Amino acid sequence: MPLPEVLARPLRLPVVASPMFIASGPALVGAQCRAGVIGSFPALNARPASVLDEWLSEIEEGNASYAAANPDALVAPFAVNQIVHRSNSRLEEDMATIVEHEVPIVITSLGARTEINDAVHSYGGIVLHDVIHDRFARKAVEKGADGLIAVAAGAGGHAGAQSPFALLGEIRQWFDGPLLLSGAIAHGRSVLAALAAGADFAYVGSAFLATTEANTEQDYKQMVVDSGAGDIVYSDLFTGVHGNYLRGSIEAAGLDPDSLPTSDPSAMDFGSADDKATSAKAWSQVWGSGQGIGAVDAVVPAEELVARLEREFDEARARLASLTA
Repeated sequence: MPLPEVLARPLRLPVVASPMFIASGPALVGAQCRAGVIGSFPALNARPASVLDEWLSEIEEGNASYAAANPDALVAPFAVNQIVHRSNSRLEEDMATIVEHEVPIVITSLGARTEINDAVHSYGGIVLHDVIHDRFARKAVEKGADGLIAVAAGAGGHAGAQSPFALLGEIRQWFDGPLLLSGAIAHGRSVLAALAAGADFAYVGSAFLATTEANTEQDYKQMVVDSGAGDIVYSDLFTGVHGNYLRGSIEAAGLDPDSLPTSDPSAMDFGSADDKATSAKAWSQVWGSGQGIGAVDAVVPAEELVARLEREFDEARARLASLTA
């Protein structure tokens, strides 16, 4: 199946930058798009809800201005992530804003809903739904998702526990639409590996945490630089859904990373208050990150990170060609 037009546009790399809690905002998304990869942010990062309209306008106008001034540049489209779980009290309001702006790509998480897909399709947009299991992938496509994001073991934030090869392989057995792979991808070799395994795009998040444009504290950026796969803890305590977090931030919150309690799934709480600091369940200082951050050794602009990934991707492709010649 050919890719939808918005995904078939030339990119610097076959990469979609994943939407990251707190970290992803207009500055980072704009930098990602202007660097030639698809940028994204969670709608819930724009607080209060009225700010979402401002953010979308800022990204749209910034990308358009850059493209006009640099006609030869590959300016990528952008995406907005919607948490469609029932606890997201902003969902309807945010969807109205997304439809008004005709956001080209909507990424849905924590539930697949036909009415959300229909709303995006009404103006010609596409929906990518993230999944951690083949069963969820099938349900998402049945409800109208255009593409899938396989969130495998090692991914930052909410993540699955299956091997990327297993999860991607099972989905590709029956699905020939757009397919992205997430899970510890922070090096150009890993981007190439995702394509070789059957994905159309690599879904890259945690490496962008340590970029100058990320809306993260300097201590957060530095902890990403200083940490590796062994410093990532998988827990459902903080949102009710399993995810990966930096060990150092858990310790700084006064908790033992090796003895975290198990959360009740009913603890899931997304968007129930405009100010996340008012929510008793908001662990804003417990920082998410994936296992791939061992490849991150400095805080750099997003453009420099993408340039590194491109260089490593080209080197890996050349090495593969020499091995198979």
